[in-house]
Amino acid sequence: MADSSPWDGIAVPGTDFNVRQVPSETAVPCFWGRDTTGACLFIAELQGKHTDQFQKNVVTVHGIDVDLRGGDTGQQRLVLTLEDQVNRDLFEGLCRTLATALEGATDSSSALALALAHVKRWKTFMSGRSQRLSPDDVRGLFAELTFLMELIDRQSSSAFAVDAWLGPERSHHDFIFGNLAVEVKSLFGTERSTVRISSEDQLESLNDKLFLRIYRLSSLPEANSSQSLNEIVTAVQSRLCEAEAVENFDRKLVSHGYAPIPFYDKPRFVVSNVHTYHVVQGFPRLIRSQLPIGIDRVAYDIRLEAITPYACDSGEFISQI
Repeated sequence: MADSSPWDGIAVPGTDFNVRQVPSETAVPCFWGRDTTGACLFIAELQGKHTDQFQKNVVTVHGIDVDLRGGDTGQQRLVLTLEDQVNRDLFEGLCRTLATALEGATDSSSALALALAHVKRWKTFMSGRSQRLSPDDVRGLFAELTFLMELIDRQSSSAFAVDAWLGPERSHHDFIFGNLAVEVKSLFGTERSTVRISSEDQLESLNDKLFLRIYRLSSLPEANSSQSLNEIVTAVQSRLCEAEAVENFDRKLVSHGYAPIPFYDKPRFVVSNVHTYHVVQGFPRLIRSQLPIGIDRVAYDIRLEAITPYACDSGEFISQI
């Protein structure tokens, strides 16, 4: 998590609120602020009157007050107020990404439309807030999103790729495409030589074909190609063309336990290599149908050297999807 927040150093005022301008290139000035109760604010200053537009599109979000208030002559202010301090890191993430989104606005009306649409998306994350992901979960989600991004870049429909991502829905496999399934795993660092299989179902499939795709991640924060979990989520979102895909993707992120908070700005990963394996007869695995009666909830490690004979060309594998 970031060592400081944008509200640090803003004094609690006796009346109205104190603000500090957000240093970004936006069509409307934006500010961090605090009110007389000490609550954290995000303020966008709008030219003109936008009450009708606001009332038609305003969204109610638990823990955040969204209000349109009068400003100086000929102005109104969109004010987001954090009501529950426990969600401060999530609110900071909302406001930072909102400030970035507002760089695409051309005037106050479009800025308000962008802001309200952004808040509507964040309602999903606020409602699904849970504990932070573990380091292993962060790396696992990063690997799944890496594969998802590869799919989107190769498919004409981003909705198709997002629909196929079933890991967040507790499916046996992370991705299913008709009769082809893919299990995605991550390895961290250069020393690890085994991949963890977390259940007896992961490498048993009712599909005609099952592949195991492994991404080795390295922590190289200074590398130009390195990305944090938040950054790869944003990269995927930027590739989603259909509204259905955007909504579906956000819902699945929440199911995965993710929310775009500053905590996930670190660590930053580079994919150092990728290997794909065809899970066929003879592949070393434990599967439910072959377990002794009474044995359940099996987790085990597979040595990478043992599955080398089952490696397949990544390009040929992708072409089958």
